[in-house]
Amino acid sequence: MVVRAFFAAVNHFSSRAIVRILLVSDLHYRLPQFDWLVRVAPAFDLIALAGDYLDISSQVSIETQATVILRYLAILQKMGHLAVSSGNHDLTGPDENGEQAALWLASARKLGIPSDGDSLLIGDTLFTICPWWDGPRGHQALETQLARDAARQPARWIWIYHWPPMDSPLCWTGKRHYGDPDLRRWVEQYQPDMVFTGHVHEPPFRPDGAWGDRVGRTWLFNAGSQIGMTPTHITVDIEKGSASWYSLLGSETLDLTAEKAPPRSVF
Repeated sequence: MVVRAFFAAVNHFSSRAIVRILLVSDLHYRLPQFDWLVRVAPAFDLIALAGDYLDISSQVSIETQATVILRYLAILQKMGHLAVSSGNHDLTGPDENGEQAALWLASARKLGIPSDGDSLLIGDTLFTICPWWDGPRGHQALETQLARDAARQPARWIWIYHWPPMDSPLCWTGKRHYGDPDLRRWVEQYQPDMVFTGHVHEPPFRPDGAWGDRVGRTWLFNAGSQIGMTPTHITVDIEKGSASWYSLLGSETLDLTAEKAPPRSVF
């Protein structure tokens, strides 16, 4: 059963321009990778975290994990802009609608960290931070959030959404496509400039998978996940018009003006 959640929308604004963005997801309580994030954060204008900070299989309690990760998020927020969306591993209980939610992220919002359901406007770029929703009320709330932000007609629109779309190499596990049909429908309807995802760890490491994909005018990204001290990650340079993926396999770069992602170079 798919379990997702939604929180009330809050707007954040900054006049600072966005040039360099770092996308990371699926850290699953690997603390050395959070340490790496803290070290590199000053080099970026925004850190986009696309869910699954906690690890439901860990021997450390979820409550303890949430406390530790909140501390990391607070440190990152002090270094610059941060946007945090939830994943399925981040759910800690039912919300007021009885749908599972990442309740601990409410504490992040109190620290001024934009998270589930928030909209973050930085210069001419609008970030829509999408929650992992759990039922019909969360689904409807997210549809309302997307429609509201679409009406703002930003110069550049980026979504942070944990699960990549169905029928995309971003969700290819090596055996099957494991994607979200709702996201594909919303992308085709609204055509944001970019969507930052995660959730499916394998695609960038599979010959028929990918870390970057294009649907219409929308670029979608999934950095995947790996063990070790450094997480897989994607950097987007708005000024240069490029995106790059880094992992234990090496690195790849694509041109954001291209009509589709180029052939993979690490295989």
